[in-house]
This record gives sequence, C-alpha cells and structure tokens, in this order.
Amino acid sequence: MGDREQGQFGLLRARRFAPFFVTQTLGAFNDNVFKNALVILVTFGIAGLSPDDVNLYVNLAAGLFILPFFLFSATAGQIAEKYEKSRLIRAIKLFEIVIMLLAVGGLVLGSVAFLMGVLFLMGTQSALFGPVKYSILPQHLREEELVGGNALVEAATFLAILLGTMLGGWLMAQHAGAQWISATVVVVAVLGYLASRGIPGAPPTAPDLRINWNPLTETWRNFRFMQTNRTVLLAVLGISWFWFYGALFLSQLPNYTKLNLGGDETVVTLLLTVFSLGIGIGSLLCERLSGHKVEIGLVPLGSIGLTLFGVDLYFAQPEAAAVTGVGAGEFLRSASNHRVLWDLLLTGIFGGLYIVPLYALIQTRSEASHRSRIIAGNNILNALFMVAAALVAIVLLDAGLTIPQLLLVAALMNAAVAVFIYSLVPEFLMRFLVWALINTLYRIRKTGLEHIPDTGPAVIVCNHVSFVDALILGGNIRRPVRFVMYYKIFRIPVLNFIFRTAKAIPIAGAREDPALMEKAFADVEAALKAGDVVGIFPEGALTGDGEIQAFRPGIERIIRATPVPVVPMALRGLWGSFFSRRDNFLRRARLPRRFWSRIELVADTPVPPDRVSAADLEARVRALRGDLA
Repeated sequence: MGDREQGQFGLLRARRFAPFFVTQTLGAFNDNVFKNALVILVTFGIAGLSPDDVNLYVNLAAGLFILPFFLFSATAGQIAEKYEKSRLIRAIKLFEIVIMLLAVGGLVLGSVAFLMGVLFLMGTQSALFGPVKYSILPQHLREEELVGGNALVEAATFLAILLGTMLGGWLMAQHAGAQWISATVVVVAVLGYLASRGIPGAPPTAPDLRINWNPLTETWRNFRFMQTNRTVLLAVLGISWFWFYGALFLSQLPNYTKLNLGGDETVVTLLLTVFSLGIGIGSLLCERLSGHKVEIGLVPLGSIGLTLFGVDLYFAQPEAAAVTGVGAGEFLRSASNHRVLWDLLLTGIFGGLYIVPLYALIQTRSEASHRSRIIAGNNILNALFMVAAALVAIVLLDAGLTIPQLLLVAALMNAAVAVFIYSLVPEFLMRFLVWALINTLYRIRKTGLEHIPDTGPAVIVCNHVSFVDALILGGNIRRPVRFVMYYKIFRIPVLNFIFRTAKAIPIAGAREDPALMEKAFADVEAALKAGDVVGIFPEGALTGDGEIQAFRPGIERIIRATPVPVVPMALRGLWGSFFSRRDNFLRRARLPRRFWSRIELVADTPVPPDRVSAADLEARVRALRGDLA
C-alpha cells in the first residue's frame, strides 16, 4: 500500500519526505539544546556575573537569535528560489556543523561574548533554512499530502523544541555539563547533515533571478508582492499573529507558574510539555479533519478554541497562589490544577488546527516562482510580531496588569483579530461553515476525485438530491468550484452567505426570469475562460423521489460556447437524509429520519468536449450512482 493510502504517517517512509523531516527535526532539537544550555550557563554556571549582567545576557541572547531573521530572511528567500534546494539544505547543515564546533570552543573558553556570537550565527542558519524548509514541501508532496506533511513538521518541531530545551538544561546541570553539551550539539549536527544527503533534488523555481542584496528594499518588495494576493497576505498575517500570541503566552508561563500556581521549575516543564503535546495533537488531527486537502475552514475553528480556552485559563487561577515551591507530583494531586492543564492542552490542540492549514494555504496559493520569498517575508513578520509581543507584555505589566489579566487580554485580542481577518476574507468563515455542516450531518466516503483536473477549466456534473449538494461537493473537492444553482436555493438564509462567498452562479428557468438565465450562461462562460471549475446539476431541480431526472440540454450549450472536459459525478445515499426533499424539515414540520448519514461521492474520468451530450452524461451519472455497500 502506497503512502497515499496510508495517510500522513506513510510519508515517514517516503524518501521524498522522510530525510527532510529528520533533517529539520534534528535542527530544531539542536538549536534548543544549545540555547537553553547557554541560558543555564549564564544564569548559574559562570561565576562573577551580577544579577544585572545575567538579565542583560539572557535578554541579549533572545535578541541576537531573532536579529538575523530581520537581516537575512529576504536574501535567503531569493537564494531558495534561484538554486536547487536539496543542495542548499546540505550546505546549510554543513554551516550548522561549523557553528557547533565554534560553540564547543566557546564552552571550553567559558566566554559569554563568544557564545553570544555563536548564538547569532545559529539565528543566521535558521533564517537561511526557513524559506527552504517550507517551499521544498510543495515540490515533493502532492497537494492532498501538504496538510499531512505540514502537520508532521509542526508537531515534530514543537516536540523537538520541548525535548531540546529539557535536555539542554539537564545536561548543563550535570557534572562536566559543558562537555556533554559540546558532544551532543556536534553529534546532532552531523546526524542532521547525514540525513540531508537523502533529500531528493528540488529544481530552482526562479533560476534567472538576480539577487538583491539590500535586505530593506527586498523585504519591501516581498511585502508589496504579497499584497497582490489578499488571501496569502492575510494567511501570513494570521501566522504572524499566532507567533505573537504564542510568544506572549509562553514567555509568561514561568512567572505564571511561580506566582499564580505556586509551582517550581518541574511544574513549568510539565505545563510546557502539555502545551507542546497539544500543538502536536492538533497538528496531526488536521490531516484527518481536513479530508486530505487544504481545508482553511479549520482556521476559524482554531481561532475559536484559542480564544475560548485562553479566556478559561484566566478564570482557572486568577489570583496569586497561597503556597510556593510546589513540585509536579504535588501539583498533579490537586484536582483544581487539572483545569489549567486541560486549558493548556486544548489551547495547544486548537493552535495546531489554526497554524497548519495557514502554512499549507501559503504553499498552495503562492506562485512557485515567489513562494520562497513570500515565506521569507512571513518569517520576517513572525519575528517582528514576537518582538512586539515582548514589548506589549512589558507595557501592560508595567501598567499594573497581573499575568492572568495579560493572558485574558491576549485571548480577547485573538478574537478581535479573527473577526478582522475573516471579515476581510470571508472565504475562511465560509469554508468553516461548510466544513462544520457537512462533517456534523454526514459521514462521507470519496472515490475518484483525482479525476478532477488539478489545473485549467472543467465542468463537473452531478445528480441533484438535496439543498446542500453544492456544499458537499465544494467541501470535498480540492479546487474551488463555482456552482450553478437555482436562485431560490441560492437565497436560503445562512447558506446564501456561503454561496455568495464561493461565487456561486444563480440561475432561473426561461419562463421565470429569462434575463437571469442568460446572465448565468454568460457568467459560466467567463468563469471557464478564466480557468475555473464550474459545477452544474443538469436535472435542473431537486429530485422529488430520489431518482435521477432527465438531464437538460443546457450543459451542451455551455460546452459549445467553451469546449472544456466534463467530469461526471454522483452522490450516493443522500436521499432521505437531512436536507433532501424526503422528510425535509424545511417543508414538513417533523424531524428527518436520518441524521449523520453515511453518503458517498464518486467521480468518473473526464469526458472530452467533442463527446459531450446531455443523454450520455445522464447515463454515466446513472452508472456511477448506486446504494452503499
């Protein structure tokens, strides 16, 4: 069985993904081993440093690691477009080995200044790797695998950060800790390079690009280009907001644990572990919940969870703790603390549901020749938002807010940002409503959807069983579909918002509204010439008895005007379910017989335009339709 059938975990055995996955996971792990070891060394291991010096170096370390993202991301994005990506990754991993050898020298010398320089180089290496990391995935994975691939990357990254942070602190606390750290970071860097040698080639997407070495002008150029695609721009802003929210949240966790939970450093580790596991679980759930496609409807769901459980965290423990120094075991024995753990776990889960589809959206909606540069711009904005999070926390805490109040403000800000983004791009909210509707009311099995062309114009035709047929098809087809639908269905409250946002085309019969009918045919022709997929229900009306009615000749008129392939599709098992005419609650004052129905969506091979006829398409759809096994 191939990795397509095995889902996202099958990718871990595929050469086009597994070596890259191991490479980037080891890199994230190694960064955090060294960063936390350095913080522990500065805080506890170097004699003669005053508390003021310690605070200076700890904050300087955070700044030096993030500074290269501002300085080098724009250049890194151009390099990732111009050169073959697997060779670039190997070069970057060799650079990591050199950096870690320098780190060994700094640890031997015990020189804080030298180690700070090494940390700056580590930030530089991460800034160079970022654009390649996300832009190589669309070159090696099919579109339906991108969500699963990104989910594995995000889950592994957060767990690697957690484990690297824990191991770095633990090793530095041991006897001869500097030697243990030295051996670890060099060995992991070498293993990362060896793994990178298995990454398949990924050709340059803009080999003729002339590199602009000025980071300021190139960054501005990237932002200007992102503005040409509003959905991608707002996806980038959404990701940056997530890092703002996460940075503000995680930076306060140690003091929140000490002051409000009364816990010691073991409780901090416990809370970080729970949060990281939540991110991993949420990321991995994306592939199953999205149905193997980029489902941006999960993004609003993630926003709701981030706000809901962020607010609940405030009410879980708003006051200062009565005791201090509580260990992890004692903390877990108190039932009142379990609410905090659940809030952190669920915040992480919904964070994973939020972030993974946004990365996949950028990868699929960006032009290949600009993808790395857009990701570089995203990395710059991420860094800027994280710096802004630190400044906002300082200002609000100085203004007298407690840490729980600060976290509450962040959760409420998250709700405001979500409303702002979804009002600018209603597609996010529309997809969420579609996803929620079809996954609440139906269990769907899909067959043959790969027959729908990945690019170029096409028409899909399907039998018409319920008021939500367009939602079911549109929610399961990877490409956006512009459906032609009866104008009275188009105007159904709530569903009308979805149909308008999806740019559905309302149509009426020639006797009802001949002008609207002609406009519908003109809109279909324009959509096909623009390269869109158009969906049509050729019966012209919902079935009244569950049987397929005769296909009308309108499909022939469409194909004569714009010759494109036609994909026959069939809905099985939908008759008698929610929203079908039988027992439809819109028509009869009683509940439908079937809820959460099991249905099937089947597609056949495309019919060439010169062979299209209404009778032949009807026969094909009839052949596809049948009872569920």
